[in-house]
Amino acid sequence: MDDRMILVTGGAGFIGSNFVLEWIAQGCGPVVNVDKLTYAGNRGNLAALEGDARHVFVQADIGDRATMSDLLQRHRIRAIVNFAAESHVDRSIGSPGVFVQTNVVGTFELLEAARAYWGQLAGTERDAFRFLHVSTDEVYGTLEKNDPAFSETHRYLPNSPYSATKAASDHLVRAYHHTYGLPVLTTNCSNNYGPRHFPEKLIPLVIHNALGGLPLPIYGDGAQVRDWLYVTDHCAAIRRVLEAGVPGETYNIGGWNEKTNLSVVQTLCAVLDRESPRADGRSYAEQITFVKDRPGHDRRYAIDASKIERELGWRPAETFETGIAKTVRWYLDNQAWVRSVTSGAYRNWVAEQYA
Repeated sequence: MDDRMILVTGGAGFIGSNFVLEWIAQGCGPVVNVDKLTYAGNRGNLAALEGDARHVFVQADIGDRATMSDLLQRHRIRAIVNFAAESHVDRSIGSPGVFVQTNVVGTFELLEAARAYWGQLAGTERDAFRFLHVSTDEVYGTLEKNDPAFSETHRYLPNSPYSATKAASDHLVRAYHHTYGLPVLTTNCSNNYGPRHFPEKLIPLVIHNALGGLPLPIYGDGAQVRDWLYVTDHCAAIRRVLEAGVPGETYNIGGWNEKTNLSVVQTLCAVLDRESPRADGRSYAEQITFVKDRPGHDRRYAIDASKIERELGWRPAETFETGIAKTVRWYLDNQAWVRSVTSGAYRNWVAEQYA
């Protein structure tokens, strides 16, 4: 274990909190965890670490360069893992400015803080420092049915305000390596799912609505294809990239699980039928409702994760079937958590979004 701390941003959100919990459980070292605590950030995700000296939580914005600089200096940070981002496409369509501020300006300010801090390091501390930027497959745009999956050299063609702002942040990270020599790593992942996922995204939304007897909304014809990655597999991949990735390189992280949205919902209904049957004995699939498609909806994403397997030896441990079973079980066992995050504001947003 390295007793020098890493700085994790967005560490109270879905992927970030799972990463922090896994990092500490694996004995990888202490963490300074920064999160702005917007609607998707939840201190309850980190309840298991209350009182744990290996975990320092700071409520702050990555756009606050002075605070980020102070944390880097005060805790002798050896690596930054940047999860902090506005990440929901639907919200980006309605409020793009928030995405520009967090994903572009926030990343810029964090890079500037990191560049100044790294510039003051010397010897092995300077050589070992890393800035790992967590991004998305959506920066690559959309694929036709028979197109090859996204590789690390695929051209960027973002189609939503969300993906455009993530693409911009990726470009900034790359530029800071090539211009200043900052030792950066970038990962582009496919759709994550698993425990602690805020129920605005497809899988937790469907589980939540199904159990509440509500419609299960599917955009358009439901034939949009996504690659699905279980969140703890993603966390393991990031640990591996941080450990052995080559500075300046990009690594695509995927689950090798291409599924249509409709098939994902049908699978969820089948698992729920088995694990928590409806009182009337009928299938949750009867609650499926097709709604108007969202503007500019990308048809297919697919990740070619062969580079990270070939160069770093990582491959996902979960299949979609094992991962989805674990996910449903977690939500069934953690209904208090679901109730705590689905406030009146959440219900109003869902009603407007899928009207």
